[in-house]
Amino acid sequence: MNQFQTEGSRTYYLKIEQSDVFRLQAYNDSGNRIPPEIWSPFLFFADKDSFFGMNVQTDGLDLLLTPADFVRLFQQDPHHYVQFSGRRLQDEAWLKLARRVADSLNDSALWQHVQVEDGVISIDSAYGDAEIRSFLTDTIGHQLRQKGLTSAQLPYLLHFVEHAGWDGLEPADDYVLAMQLTEPDDSGLWAFRTALRTKRGSAYWTPSKRRENEVIEKVLPEKWRDHARDIQERQSLILSLCPSVDRYEADQMYIARWTDAEVLNFLRNDADLLQAFGVEVSIPSWLQAVQESKVRVKANVTSPAKKASVVGLDQIISFDWKFSLNGVELSMQDFEQLVTENREFIRVGNEWVRVDSNLLMQLRQMIEEAEDADWTLKDMLFHNVPDVMLEEPGEEDDPLVEFHLNKSLKILLDKLLDKRDLPETPLPENLMTELRPYQKTGFDYLTFMREEGFGLCLADDMGLGKTVQLIAYLLHVHSEKPKQPSLIICPTSVLGNWQKELERFAPDLKVATHYGSNRPKGQAFLDSLAAEQPDVVLSTYGIASSDSVEIQSITWTSITLDEAQNIKNMYTKQSRTIRKFKGQHHIALTGTPIENRLSELWSIFDFINKGYLYRIKQFQEAFMVPIERDDSEAAKEKLRQRIQPFLLRRTKKDPELQLNLPEKLEQLEYCPLTPEQAALYEGLVQDTVQKMGTLTGFEKKGLVLKMLSKLKQLCNHPSLYLKEPYTTADELLPRSQKLERIVTLAGEIAERGEQCLIFTQYIGMGHLLQQALNELYGHEVPFLTGQMPKNQRDSLVAAFQNGEFPIFILSLKAGGTGLNLTAATHVLHADRWWNPAVENQATDRAYRIGQTQFVHVHKFVTIGTIEEKIDSLLTQKQSMSDQFIQSSQWMTELSDDELKELFTYSF
Repeated sequence: MNQFQTEGSRTYYLKIEQSDVFRLQAYNDSGNRIPPEIWSPFLFFADKDSFFGMNVQTDGLDLLLTPADFVRLFQQDPHHYVQFSGRRLQDEAWLKLARRVADSLNDSALWQHVQVEDGVISIDSAYGDAEIRSFLTDTIGHQLRQKGLTSAQLPYLLHFVEHAGWDGLEPADDYVLAMQLTEPDDSGLWAFRTALRTKRGSAYWTPSKRRENEVIEKVLPEKWRDHARDIQERQSLILSLCPSVDRYEADQMYIARWTDAEVLNFLRNDADLLQAFGVEVSIPSWLQAVQESKVRVKANVTSPAKKASVVGLDQIISFDWKFSLNGVELSMQDFEQLVTENREFIRVGNEWVRVDSNLLMQLRQMIEEAEDADWTLKDMLFHNVPDVMLEEPGEEDDPLVEFHLNKSLKILLDKLLDKRDLPETPLPENLMTELRPYQKTGFDYLTFMREEGFGLCLADDMGLGKTVQLIAYLLHVHSEKPKQPSLIICPTSVLGNWQKELERFAPDLKVATHYGSNRPKGQAFLDSLAAEQPDVVLSTYGIASSDSVEIQSITWTSITLDEAQNIKNMYTKQSRTIRKFKGQHHIALTGTPIENRLSELWSIFDFINKGYLYRIKQFQEAFMVPIERDDSEAAKEKLRQRIQPFLLRRTKKDPELQLNLPEKLEQLEYCPLTPEQAALYEGLVQDTVQKMGTLTGFEKKGLVLKMLSKLKQLCNHPSLYLKEPYTTADELLPRSQKLERIVTLAGEIAERGEQCLIFTQYIGMGHLLQQALNELYGHEVPFLTGQMPKNQRDSLVAAFQNGEFPIFILSLKAGGTGLNLTAATHVLHADRWWNPAVENQATDRAYRIGQTQFVHVHKFVTIGTIEEKIDSLLTQKQSMSDQFIQSSQWMTELSDDELKELFTYSF
């Protein structure tokens, strides 16, 4: 407590809460809460670091302080006439702890116990107690950030702080010791040295070149000679802040000769450390304003053919290279000299600029390869030219490498980009359906890309007829009687659908199915193909992966992956195996090219056009990190441009398609928790939140996902969470208003002669619904799950489409993709999924081509629970889905406070 009091002094009683920051509330003697603007000026009365309170942060009636601020402000009494005391015992303990921490920060012995590992600051157990060590690590971390430094730089500071303190060296009385960097001499080397100046002067003194190796005491001018020992000690401490400085003679004025690369390393790694602790650093004025050079390469690209009709992507092209550096044109000889000299800084006119020598080398390698390897237009598209290094936003119109195509080449490339004016391919006469105009465009795109040797991803919305577009393509390809069949790999759930669609639209195609326990293997597989000579072979992802030896023994006429997101996890055996299959043409079909992360886009493109999106490490550096971590719009646009030629996506909302689909209405159905559910919910949340504070980041992510599943099951019905056996409908319904509402609504729909689909991600919920509906309404309600045999699944789908039963329950994963269930006019989502794309796919079982009626979508949400909060987040996340960018584990990335808010029952 403040022991200094005078007449008229006042006391504020502080309530202190600590999380990432300290929250302070102040009360007067009467117990009334005082706004921060009244009492904080006394706290910041003499605090220069906050500009005397100008930078204060508040949250309502709370004053917010970082640990470093808290220690600095309360290490001694802030004001002569105002006393700050703790309102409670724990508050007074915080104030006392601040003084202990301040004393420790000024204790030189502390820094011998500080460690940094993988960016985490710790203090070994030999120093202080656990409470003060924890507070010290938080405070040190905040002090680093306030100085603009990171924990990774802390090891370079320990020696300096141990001897000079956190505030740096006390100014000398008669001189200023600085670090001076002077521009290169005739040899091209820079000088980095210690220099002296008077307190009032601006000119620096350094030893003459012939006296550089003399000891400090002898070389100093007379006016500073008495300070020789102090100068030597200060120099030693200052140089300890420079990771670039290795060995040197401690009793001499420091000097080193540096190359451009060493100067660049100093500017990147050392200068910030020196300036953070008030060390004067003198560098050439032009270097402070030096700009990164803008090296630009322009190439006029021509082909021998003048007519667009005879130009192909495999035709050899010629280049006329032009170079510029900051707008100054360079000859090829000038460019070669730049690369050979390997300099970091050069003069351009009257200016110095920095040159990226590594980038110049990459450019030269690209140019040499283009000339020596006789590039085609396809090579130019696929080659890893350096313009994959993303420019900053706003520089998209000034690319690093710019190719100017002649007219015939530009026409060809525009066809790839816009998918307009593609060469028209006559539709096969034996296609047993008519294609809509946009489907004919898709067919022309498929045949054009095959002709030019490019794989592609057909990513139309669910229900727009990707299947029939591919069937038309297969009829066209196999009309030419190729030697090998085409392969289609699909999920087991849609294998029967492919069989029926091929039979319906292309009865002339001979189709074989490689599936089931009796399928031929080894040589028998090849013998069966030779005997049957099918045009198309159908198989599933699981079978294709397990029979990879057989599949890889053939170069297929084409390979198509339906629901291509099944290879999204690049590191799984299934994905790696299938991406190695050999086909003359690779096609990916998917309604959601990117369900979760950009790595999945890479997997799909690695299948359709291997190498086009580079190796995964390059792709991560160029796109994944800037997009997923930094949300870079420039990187997103760059990626869109890069994938555009090989991706065709149309949506149901596209007015150009003229789909004539009926409208659908999506409606949220809100249901309160029962008292039993609410009590269980709050208990589970409290138990889990307590555990979070003791877990590592990875463990916490696992706990969050586990808790999410439990809460969602509890929102459905308490018996799912409690693992209780099923009882009668009369006993089940009162315990969950959601279950009662779904059962009631489904019964009403059936009574009106309509049909509905009910989706749930939990098998237990499906069985509860099935039992209640069967018991109450006498309907036989099937439940389609992933364990259901294919024949039974196909039979149920056909029966539902024929109107043989009105209610169909489906597991979200098993029934969410690949099925045609347009007989339904209502879709009920019993529980919410974390990914809006999954829900949309499920809804599209009913809302697709062939639907002639209005579709009503009901999404059931329990009030005040995680379901309601997820719904609002899904609205935000859907905008990311539209950009093909999502994150499957977005909830695990939330902070503890955000997670607590998300999970807490708030009704």
